[in-house]
Amino acid sequence: MFCVFWRRSGARRGVCTRLPGASRGVCTRQPEEARVRFAPSPTGFLHLGGLRTALYNYLFAKQRRGTFILRLEDTDRDRLVPGAADAIEDMLEWAGIPPDESSRRGGHYGPYVQSERLHLYSQAASSLLHTGHAYYCFCTNQRLELLKREAQRSGHAPRYDNRCRHLSQVQVQQKLASGVPPVVRFRLASGADPFQDLVFGWTRHEVASVEGDPVILKADGFPTYHLASVVDDHHMRISHVLRGSEWLISSAKHLQLFRALAWSPPAYAHLPLMLNPDGSKLSKRHGHTLIQSLREQGMLPESLLDLVTHAGSGFSSNRIGRRLDELIQEFNISKITTHSALLDLDKLNEFNRVHLQRRIEDQHACVELQDELRQRLLHTHGSDISDHTVLEPHYIHRVLQLRKGHLCSLRELLDQSYSYLWIRPRVSSQQLKHESVEAADIAAAVIQLVGAGGSFSSTERLNRELKLIASRLNTKYSSVMRVLRLALSAQQKGPSVAEMMLSLGEQEVCVRLQKALEL
Repeated sequence: MFCVFWRRSGARRGVCTRLPGASRGVCTRQPEEARVRFAPSPTGFLHLGGLRTALYNYLFAKQRRGTFILRLEDTDRDRLVPGAADAIEDMLEWAGIPPDESSRRGGHYGPYVQSERLHLYSQAASSLLHTGHAYYCFCTNQRLELLKREAQRSGHAPRYDNRCRHLSQVQVQQKLASGVPPVVRFRLASGADPFQDLVFGWTRHEVASVEGDPVILKADGFPTYHLASVVDDHHMRISHVLRGSEWLISSAKHLQLFRALAWSPPAYAHLPLMLNPDGSKLSKRHGHTLIQSLREQGMLPESLLDLVTHAGSGFSSNRIGRRLDELIQEFNISKITTHSALLDLDKLNEFNRVHLQRRIEDQHACVELQDELRQRLLHTHGSDISDHTVLEPHYIHRVLQLRKGHLCSLRELLDQSYSYLWIRPRVSSQQLKHESVEAADIAAAVIQLVGAGGSFSSTERLNRELKLIASRLNTKYSSVMRVLRLALSAQQKGPSVAEMMLSLGEQEVCVRLQKALEL
């Protein structure tokens, strides 16, 4: 059943949904526009689970031409990590999903940091106290700890016994006058109205039967998550809340808070947990899931977005290689399942290989890759590079085009196995003779081949010419390959010899072969 209502403040219209057979349901907003928020706590840096939540909010907003908001929930003052707040927004920008409104970007509904909005939480708490939906609690930490230990001894889940709920006004005033610092607790109502989650469907949690009244405002004036998220979602005009399913049960408290404040709540969509392939919990602070760490390893942002969406649901198809614009187009919130998303990080290299190849094939993106690789080469091999031709755009471009489809990360080209591309190796004629007594003849024949021109048009043609050299010298083709590989790279394995030669270029091949003969 649906019924139209108006909020007390005369703001936007809303819709009530009722579960068949239920006496009443929960009213949610009928938004004028989609306004969603990613609300991390800067108690740590952005990880893959957080990136997935941010991405789904971003996709939902962009698909509806709405607004994506970054709100920092920094009320847990003891656990704040210096630099985390800026780093979170930095990583969202790097990933290509920047917020439309944030502390950095501004907006009409700021501040976007909870510690700068304390007056709003204080006002809401005062309103709840005035209407009797909240009360002062004077219980000490020692008493609360005793309650917890007693519950654990008896095998029950710890919960507050709501003792201060029953204080008279006289008792409350006496304690306030004596200077006892109180917290504010919300008076949970018995029973629970069902609400329709956009992922989990009709849901009902009777929190008052299993939990004590929650603290909503601490003695230091800072709110807890429950009050802060409700107040901020209201004042920021949030239309939909897409967050992790660990908050699904808490939604019952939040809906009671909305009702007590006479505000209409947003629609809720709780995203299934992201787990390791074995079903264990994904660590939020382990280095292998931190976005900054993955970036430093050479992972591309589009690879991470592709991976986290591929691991979960919410799309009509599931394939590797989707770009952000394709994710926006294909996203369908009704296709998100309640099953946990299994994240297999072992597949990340494959995702990165696909997206790196796509970047190399894109003219503009390839220029950016060339610039990045050049800077990395100067930092890693700068003092060892004797011929700075290897830093020229045309040389780096040639290397990337020949290696595309093989590289999982740009950083691989900085490894020792690829050092021959940037640094001339020192190989003696004696080392070449160890591979073949005809090493000098092989080198001379290749130098002559280069001088004739035309052979460096493709790896296929170059391989044919090298086979002809082996035939003319009456030596094994494998011996020719070993001599050339050693002379050009000082290594026993790597890309094909023909690719090595094309990467280095005609002049450099001749220089290296000649130097090897002279040593």
